Amino acid sequence: MNKGLAIATRGLSKDYGSGRGLFDLDLEVRSGEVFGFLGPNGAGKSTTLRLLLGLIRPTAGSARVLGLDMDADSSEIRRRVGFLPGDLALYPKLTGRDMLEYLTALRGGGVNGRYRDSLVERFDADLDRPVHELSTGNRQKLGLIQAFMHQPELLILDEPISGLDPLVQQSFHALLTEVSGRGHTVFLSSHTLSEVERVTHRLAILRRGRLIVVDSVENLRRVATQRLEIEFAAPVAAESFRALPAVTGAVADGRTLTVSFEGSADAVVKAAAAHEVRAIRPREDDLEEIFLRYYREDPV
Repeated sequence: MNKGLAIATRGLSKDYGSGRGLFDLDLEVRSGEVFGFLGPNGAGKSTTLRLLLGLIRPTAGSARVLGLDMDADSSEIRRRVGFLPGDLALYPKLTGRDMLEYLTALRGGGVNGRYRDSLVERFDADLDRPVHELSTGNRQKLGLIQAFMHQPELLILDEPISGLDPLVQQSFHALLTEVSGRGHTVFLSSHTLSEVERVTHRLAILRRGRLIVVDSVENLRRVATQRLEIEFAAPVAAESFRALPAVTGAVADGRTLTVSFEGSADAVVKAAAAHEVRAIRPREDDLEEIFLRYYREDPV
């Protein structure tokens, strides 16, 4: 495995039958990056994470995590990785404090008590009540603390902001920036597109268990359809813009015309200049629009 890779998979597959599972995943995650793993429920995200940690066995293919073999070295991988599962289960009768102490003891050392306490303070975690009395958000805080507390080389996080309020989400995102800055890697599975857009360096999109794209958000936007929102002094006919070279669509709403195009905006701007223009505003595709384009049955 390339020393610059935290995760490398080759043909990784888990076939549950009836078209469900993960199929022929070839993926590389670089050391020190925050990598987003996107797809709706059932796309194969959680299956991938469990395979990487040796929690389930693959039908075919292989993977190396931190240079270690997914099957032969699964115990060592779990020692060096911080994991937050999407279906986090904690002992309901233990307090948050007892839960963290228990998980610290299970690690057999390697947890810096001061760093763990700083995470508790950072997330304002409630450690005094039994887990079964905690809200979803407070249970999720415990899950994040146990994943980060041993300062792992690689963090594998499944839907990490589930149930967190906006302020705690900000603290979490700042923590991701810090650990990445120290050269640690974050593999973040999510269907919360705004989260992935905010924090990741690169992302992958899964569709029905198959990888369909790997790229940076910046590059995905660069190849996305561009739009200009043009406000005129008086309404104009959208048809005259639809006939322009490279224009893929034009929609009028009163005095405002939204024009979609590929490549240069020159023809659109020149056509607009024939009218009295009050304002021109660019509109970028957000990640959700890009994601939905890739997730169609026949993406274009």
